Amino acid sequence: MGFRTKFALALGVASAAFTFGAGAHAQEAVQAEVTTAHDIVVLGDIQYRNRAEGAAPVLEYDTEYFQRFEPLTVGDALKRVPSVAFLSDVLESDGVRLRGLDPAYTQILINGEQVPGSGDSSGAFGNGADGAFFVDRIPAELIERVEIVRSQSANRSGDAVAGAINIVLRDAYNLDGGYVRAGAMYWDNDEHWGSTLGGVWGGEVGGGRLLVGANMQDRHNPKDKLSLRYDEPGDSIANSEVQTDIRDGTDYSANFSYDIDALGGELSFDGFFVHTDRTQEEDSIEYDEGVVDPDSIETVNANDVDIEQRSYSLNGRYAVDAFGGENRIRIGFARFTNDAYEFEDEAEFDSFPDTVDEYGSEATDTQLTDEEWRIKLEHERNLGGGAELEFGVHFEQKQRENLVLAAEVGAPDDVALPATLPFDGSLLLDAIANGDVDDFEAVDGGDNTIERRRIDPYLMLSGAVGAVEWEVGLRYETTEITIDDRTAGGSIENSFETILPSTHISWNLTENDRILASAARTVRNPSFSFLSPAALEEELGDSDFQGDPTLVPETAWGFDIGYERRLGRTGIVGVNYFYRDVSNLLEVFNTGEEGSEGPGTFIYSARNSGDGRVWGVEFDLSTSLSAIGLEDTGVFLNYSWLDSEIEDELGARRFNSQAESILNVGFIQDLPRLNTSFGVTYRDQGSAYSRVIAEEVTTEYGADLEMFVEHRFGENFTIRLTGSNLLDESKDEIFDKFDNFADQIDRDYDEYEVETESAGPVFQLVGRYAF
Repeated sequence: MGFRTKFALALGVASAAFTFGAGAHAQEAVQAEVTTAHDIVVLGDIQYRNRAEGAAPVLEYDTEYFQRFEPLTVGDALKRVPSVAFLSDVLESDGVRLRGLDPAYTQILINGEQVPGSGDSSGAFGNGADGAFFVDRIPAELIERVEIVRSQSANRSGDAVAGAINIVLRDAYNLDGGYVRAGAMYWDNDEHWGSTLGGVWGGEVGGGRLLVGANMQDRHNPKDKLSLRYDEPGDSIANSEVQTDIRDGTDYSANFSYDIDALGGELSFDGFFVHTDRTQEEDSIEYDEGVVDPDSIETVNANDVDIEQRSYSLNGRYAVDAFGGENRIRIGFARFTNDAYEFEDEAEFDSFPDTVDEYGSEATDTQLTDEEWRIKLEHERNLGGGAELEFGVHFEQKQRENLVLAAEVGAPDDVALPATLPFDGSLLLDAIANGDVDDFEAVDGGDNTIERRRIDPYLMLSGAVGAVEWEVGLRYETTEITIDDRTAGGSIENSFETILPSTHISWNLTENDRILASAARTVRNPSFSFLSPAALEEELGDSDFQGDPTLVPETAWGFDIGYERRLGRTGIVGVNYFYRDVSNLLEVFNTGEEGSEGPGTFIYSARNSGDGRVWGVEFDLSTSLSAIGLEDTGVFLNYSWLDSEIEDELGARRFNSQAESILNVGFIQDLPRLNTSFGVTYRDQGSAYSRVIAEEVTTEYGADLEMFVEHRFGENFTIRLTGSNLLDESKDEIFDKFDNFADQIDRDYDEYEVETESAGPVFQLVGRYAF
């Protein structure tokens, strides 16, 4: 059955029950209490995790839970919640690894809607190759609350094996008035200054409610790296590399929301826009035998990237009561563009600086555009006896245009060696202009279009019987993918159909105690990057990557069981056990073929690796110490123990790069008489291990410490000083490298490398004024 036939059948079934309607979002917003800007700027009480009602297991955190530590991005904020890990560079929090798993296992939602990059592309706010959505491009200032959804329901897409994170932006019904935010930032590592400026306003306009906001913030990440290389463990240093890595940029963002009663129902519109300008400058020098001296220089390298990203999303919702219930229609459009120009110049010396053995320059120009249309038709009605029925159909059309161009030049082979070696990409551009080498050309598979079309009908029942709340549902996801490769002139089509049942139970033992149990089937679709036939040189370190258009989805049966207890008026404590039984695991693997950089480098691809298991225990506590007479002291503690297992060519191992544990602990002390507060948060993430053919990587992070102190001036103004990375966090990686599979089994090393990356503290001084 073709896509158009499925669409017509689904639309025909839906038309019997649907009129133009829109999200429960607008209906619920009407009943919500409007918050004044003064309440947001001047926080009167310490905020704790909310207890989310309903049968599905959800952890809910209002923005006030994070605000006092002044996170710049959603990624920074998520570092304080349970089971969220990162495998990013120091000072960066981009691809969320919920329960320690690859970012593609985590579904990222904004206002309950999927966004470009969530499970299918390089990320609407990032440029990763794993199908992740990079949350470090969303300013924390935009969010109203964050929801951690541990187990899926039928009315959401099933792309959430590890769970989902729903980022709810401020809307017109939760702010009355406005505020401005301005501040300065200081990076101690290289004595660099930056700034941040933003504002939000909400109020009545034209018979409805409008919210508008804008934000600008400088981004800076200076790091120092040191790599020590050995022939094998225990040998003397054969080679060392000293590197500086500076990432500098500015993010601009804006959002709006408008809600109004119209046409007998509730009409709402919302949208957001993010623009990022960013440069990445990596400069390194390699030394013979680890001796940091000019006479020992072997290689000098400069690797710079200029990135410009733009993303926006527009959504319309309309809800109306008819046909015995609420009818909703949601229409959304999102677009993401990523333009990245990268060059790498490298010189090898026989004798520095007089005798150059080899000099080369290469560059890549990547132009990527993702577009997505969504239509959701939904109907919800009361069946009586405390039961509710919800059913609907979700349509989705996504398209990626991908163009990867590359060029290179070598000296003295292609051109004569210049008298002064440039490390700014100019040698290549001059050689192209002079006709000495070919102009930029598309790499193999690098000029392609990927389209994905989905129709997902669902049915869900929910209700309450005595002290038990329950929910059962069924979702049927159908996916068609077309890949057009303009470099090879071919086209590939594929289709998948997946049935996803789910059930949730919440048993309220007392007013304060409850048990939550869930079972659900979820899916991980191959990311566009995994499907793309483009041959990307040096995409994974010095090795290449090329996708596989024939991949099939990964599925998982999951179970969660947890216990929660209220503590006093505001506190909560909980523990949860989860298990996932995974089939057709999607993983990056080493093909064993030599990469473009020659011996010691490889071509990687993606494959369905087989079956695996993931499990763990999650504990979280968020409460005041009023029980011991300290009402103005709030504490939080969450700890996650994580494990997994899969079989590969070498035997059993964990899922690649899954952190073993995550610990967050901290406190906030309020001094009401002084209108002052201060707090501390400490984070420690356990080690992670990854293994593919010919390479094994162990990653460890140092602990992270953050502190803040704030003072409130009346009801309108707050000033806050924060310090992060106060322990000079480091990222330490150990690489065990081999020539081939047989050498890996015999532990016959090609190279053993120890790499350390570190950065210094970051300080912010931020003021907020409400009006």
